[in-house]
Amino acid sequence: MATQTTQGIRVTVEPTYQPAYSNPLQSRFIFAYQVIIENLGTATVQLLRRHWFIWDADGSMQEVEGEGVIGQQPILPPNGRHEYASWCDLTTGIGKMNGTYLMVDVEKNEQFYAKIPAFVLIAPLRLN
Repeated sequence: MATQTTQGIRVTVEPTYQPAYSNPLQSRFIFAYQVIIENLGTATVQLLRRHWFIWDADGSMQEVEGEGVIGQQPILPPNGRHEYASWCDLTTGIGKMNGTYLMVDVEKNEQFYAKIPAFVLIAPLRLN
């Protein structure tokens, strides 16, 4: 699990290898990850966009950018939280992810970036 707080927005990510959906013989390693976004600040904020970097152990990188998360642009009042799950695939069984969320303070209409902490993706069979 990895956690990082930026400007009062705490982002926690917990990845899990998905052996039922993976096929190591075909270099396909699937990881799910659970994300919790918490507003520790005093202003109401909204998540507008996401920007992920997904690194594979062979040095390749995928960049994923778009509106919201899982089709939503959640609004988080002070002490509010939003939780969602998603997934990614790797070809090597070892990698990492990190990124940012573009947030806006809805009262001041000021945008800022909340960092998504870097976290490691490791298929357990790669540890042997």
